[in-house]
Amino acid sequence: MIEPDLPRTAKARAGKALRTGFTTGACATAAAKAAILLLATGKRSRTVDVWLPVGRRVEFTVDRCEHVGEAAEAVVVKDAGDDPDVTNGAHLTATVAWSDEPGVHLYGGDGVGVVTRPGLGLEVGGPAINGTPRQMIRITVEEVCDPYAGRGVDVVVSVPEGERMAKRTTNARLGILGGISILGTTGIVRPFSTAAWRASVLQAVDVMAAAGRDTCVLTTGGRTERAAIRLLPGLDEVCFTEVGDFTGAAVERCVQAGLTRLVFVGMAGKLAKLGAGVMMTHYTKSKVDTGYLAEVTARAGGTAALVAEVDAANTGRHAYELWSREGLLAAAGDTLCDDVAANLAAWARHCGGELDVDAVLVDFGDLEPVAWNSRAPDRLARAGADPERWRRP
Repeated sequence: MIEPDLPRTAKARAGKALRTGFTTGACATAAAKAAILLLATGKRSRTVDVWLPVGRRVEFTVDRCEHVGEAAEAVVVKDAGDDPDVTNGAHLTATVAWSDEPGVHLYGGDGVGVVTRPGLGLEVGGPAINGTPRQMIRITVEEVCDPYAGRGVDVVVSVPEGERMAKRTTNARLGILGGISILGTTGIVRPFSTAAWRASVLQAVDVMAAAGRDTCVLTTGGRTERAAIRLLPGLDEVCFTEVGDFTGAAVERCVQAGLTRLVFVGMAGKLAKLGAGVMMTHYTKSKVDTGYLAEVTARAGGTAALVAEVDAANTGRHAYELWSREGLLAAAGDTLCDDVAANLAAWARHCGGELDVDAVLVDFGDLEPVAWNSRAPDRLARAGADPERWRRP
């Protein structure tokens, strides 16, 4: 089995390099700098420079900078570059005021989520502002004034429309309510960032473990996740995560977090890669091995003609359609799911642990389960699956 490295970005669009952008954390830091400069010096800034964790200073345009009563407030509009980020264009706002208590005191305002579950590395009840942005804001304030030599500084980060933006993220499932998270470990957003998705998958597993759950349900996207939730209504929503291409990394994190059960729900293409032993399923690093699917067809009792036809198939979906046409979908799909379950369990052992693994193949159209590994019906019934779902016509 293998887990190829995934390219950091999709690299190019129409022959041109994709443009990088900035994280919500970097933009909030820039807004905080403009606001503290106005508060401490009376200077309104049109641009500010901020030191990013990648090891360089970057200049940001300040959209607005003004006094609000005794406080100062500044806005930096997020530019995510060519990344399809739901927070692109967000108005990261920092409101800064003097405090009687020494130090830099950071608060979340409107549009910044509140942490309600453990497992995120943040205080429950506090704002969803991650560790690196917190440090960046503190350092930036200290560049302008000494908040420990007398009066301190209160910094409130807010994001107008942040609650609306958060509805297009997984924040609610992770227990972050009421807004977006202020994120970023480097300050830079790389287009179609695979690192960000991978980190979100690992974080989701951590939240499951912190919530005391023992079962992780991995899906490849929104449609298969809906199918999985419908299939396993007895599980808390925190147990489900869209793993995308990061199955190997997710399995390893499940082992590290002490989870004991794993369910993978997907369609033919992704399951074909996992059944062939490929744990990283991004299209740039792996492709569906129709030779493997032909071998599955033979094991399931397919004719020599069908085996040859599957071997020449264009895609995993094409093989699925051929199985369905010949009345072999259940047998071939079950064989495929048995392979997937065995490979994910073996990968868990490779990572130093044991997981009970089940795999379910769902239809491309109605998302109903059409095949599964041999142990799935009994084990998933204990997890709340309706026994009727395992009855074939």
